[in-house]
Amino acid sequence: MKANMKSRLSITLAAGLALIAGITGAKNTFAQDAFLPAALNSSTIPANGDVNPYGVAFVPDGFPSGGSIAAGDVLVANFNDSGNVQGTGTTIVRLPAHGPIAPPGTAVAFFTSKRPGLSTALGVLRGGFVVVGNVPTKDGTFATIGRGALQVIDRHGKLIETWTDSVFLDGPWDLTIDDTGSYAHIFVSNVLSGTVSRLDVSVGSSSVTLEKITTVAQGYSHVPNAGAVVLGPTGLAYDAGSDSLYVASTNDNVVYSVPNAKHRSSAADRGMVVFADEHLRGPLALRFAPSGHLLTANGDAVNADPLHPSEIVEFTRWGDFVREYNVDSGEGGAFGIDTRADDDGGFDFAVIDDVTSNLLLTRLPSRH
Repeated sequence: MKANMKSRLSITLAAGLALIAGITGAKNTFAQDAFLPAALNSSTIPANGDVNPYGVAFVPDGFPSGGSIAAGDVLVANFNDSGNVQGTGTTIVRLPAHGPIAPPGTAVAFFTSKRPGLSTALGVLRGGFVVVGNVPTKDGTFATIGRGALQVIDRHGKLIETWTDSVFLDGPWDLTIDDTGSYAHIFVSNVLSGTVSRLDVSVGSSSVTLEKITTVAQGYSHVPNAGAVVLGPTGLAYDAGSDSLYVASTNDNVVYSVPNAKHRSSAADRGMVVFADEHLRGPLALRFAPSGHLLTANGDAVNADPLHPSEIVEFTRWGDFVREYNVDSGEGGAFGIDTRADDDGGFDFAVIDDVTSNLLLTRLPSRH
């Protein structure tokens, strides 16, 4: 997130690559009594040297086989190029959920985009497609920022669709998906206009068709920022049970809830304030925990505190603070997060440290 972190990146990469405990598919008689957590800490830097990972997404169960990615894999989108210039990264890398880790420069590139500045807007459709947004710059500054797009990629890493729209997709910064298989609603936050769009799409075996696009929320603060290029609405989390869309508005330092998100035909004015307390420091990505609590990543661009850097914050959907922990000892490290229920009744949790360009992947056991 911060362009001045390049020197620190080279120092911390080696330490950050330690294998905490290998996640393997093999059965172990003593696994249930293990003390060490099932976790991986891997670099996300591919051969072209892209750094500053933003988006992270699990490939869901039921994803079609026979492609370059498979259910359980983790995808990561890079925002910066090898020179650490913001808004110029072009790669989505693939990391198998069961390892092995990737040393720096060896992360496998699943897709290389002709549109630079791949953002936190990264998601996977169960029908067999990956969706990624971008917010490009020419030199890493807001003065040269350009309008972005959403790209649709098949499971073989081939680009099949590019959606652009100066109103609805001006700066795709993050996304979340309500996915039924043959039909999906893709919610996208736009960092350049302070809005959230809903894309209603139909999903076939070889294509994804955009049926309709609607602005479902607006009015979020959006401003240039020297360290982060731009601040605006970022993380999104959709609750199908209540048809509520939660929005982490970074510059407002607030998490909102938008009602009737899947069905509304007009834009809400930001929505209802859900969480706005001292633990927020520029919330970015937003996901649900297995308990139903919400998790957000503090980017430290707002209300920064060096004693509480790079934190993941947990709170209830009603706005009660639960817990926090940091993913880096410096500020600006926490960015993309994702969660996934696994086949054994446990839960996978992935978080980006974009200071070290690492992915931290932890498997949480079932609580039952």
